[in-house]
Formats: sequence, C-alpha cells, structure tokens
Amino acid sequence: MIAVEGLQAWHQVAEGGNADALKKLLDENAVFHSPVVHTPQEGKAIVFLYLASAFQVFRDSDFRYLREIVQGDTAVLEFAVTIDDIEINGVDMIKWNDDGKIIDFKVMVRPLKAVNMLHQQMKAMLESMS
Repeated sequence: MIAVEGLQAWHQVAEGGNADALKKLLDENAVFHSPVVHTPQEGKAIVFLYLASAFQVFRDSDFRYLREIVQGDTAVLEFAVTIDDIEINGVDMIKWNDDGKIIDFKVMVRPLKAVNMLHQQMKAMLESMS
C-alpha cells in the first residue's frame, strides 16, 4: 500500500508546510496538473514551486481534508477552505512511485469564483517565490 504510507508523509508535510520535507517527497520527474494552467508542469523544481506556493496561499486558513479514497499507488483527497469569504471545494489526486515519491499531483477546484480567486493568489505567490 504505497499510497497509505505516502499519504501519511503528505499529511505531515501539508499540515506543517515544511518546504524541505516537501522536496524529499517529490520524484525528480514529478508532474503537476493545475486547475488553471493548460499544460502539465513537469519536473521536481516546478512541482515544488506550485505546492510550496499553495502552502503559502492556504497558510492561516481553515484548509481541511474532508475525505480520502486510497487505492494502490493513488489517493484522492477532497478538501475545503474559505479564503476572502469564498467557499472553495477541491480535490487533490496524488500518485506515488515504488520509492514512495510523488510522481503525479492533480488539483481540481470549484466553483468558478474560487478558481479565479485562487488563480490570482497563486500567480502572485509564484511570482514572489521565483
């Protein structure tokens, strides 16, 4: 059950927002699928940048996972968060390799108002971090 072990590590990193621990979780060839960017973002450095930026955007919020579905090397995690009085609902889909490293991370978000707001906040955070 690769996903179960990987998921435990993911929760520790996500709850603490620990950038160094996040780097250790990512495979060199990891891919990130953004809810607003058309093309997959490939490579550990860019995936790290997106996830670390998300940690900053969600810092000091009520971000929480509502439920998880785990099968084999994959987990689907539904989340909720409120930012600027906008209720955001989304899903993280995470896949791990045999070494327990994240190889694929996809985020889906609703409603459209939330997507637009997150797009602006993530854009600003990515620009400040790069």
